[in-house]
Amino acid sequence: MDPQFWLERWREGRTHFHQTRITPPLERFWPTLRLAPGSRVLVPLCGKSLDMPWLAARGLRVLGVELSPLAVEQFFDENGLTPQVRRSSMGEHYTAGDIEIIAGDIFDLDAETLRGCAAVFDRAALVALPREMRGPYVRHVYGQLPDDYQGLLITLDYPQHEMDGPPFCVGDEEVQALYGEPGADAHRIAELVYRRDTLAHEPKFQKAGVTRLETLVYVLRRRD
Repeated sequence: MDPQFWLERWREGRTHFHQTRITPPLERFWPTLRLAPGSRVLVPLCGKSLDMPWLAARGLRVLGVELSPLAVEQFFDENGLTPQVRRSSMGEHYTAGDIEIIAGDIFDLDAETLRGCAAVFDRAALVALPREMRGPYVRHVYGQLPDDYQGLLITLDYPQHEMDGPPFCVGDEEVQALYGEPGADAHRIAELVYRRDTLAHEPKFQKAGVTRLETLVYVLRRRD
């Protein structure tokens, strides 16, 4: 997907995807991962998500990645944080306390950075990408995480022909193909831990005439 699509969304304030609360499945399922204090958590396509301060408040180091510098600046302003800023080949790094956000492309993250992440919280990234980009995304990001990484993945399942994405439909069959099938770069398990009809809570989908909408939550980990 053209990066300009997201940059324009933030410039024009068309950010219905931004949540003004903590993601409920995060609060419910994240504690089951039992990460060690100080573990680094990757939050791809993070926007200005309130989930990042929630993770940091639990003794974790957060690494967000976001295309829009405006979204990054809004995050720190709205949370009363003054970041230090530096530049690398991956983009502009904004850091305050245990939260670092790289204003750049997720595909520019290098192997060393990804190997330093013990976990990943993916609420907005996979569903934001069209089908042809999802495989390369999973291989680049998840394929370079450490062998013992853990993760929480949230996707949506709905009749794609009833509404244009993003967010796109990424059903269980596709999730298992991306994360769960053994292969040269995909020795992972995607465990579906939650499936709920959420259409009643999503007016955008209702207005578009979507007839079915389910939220799916997965725990991700490497195979033994």
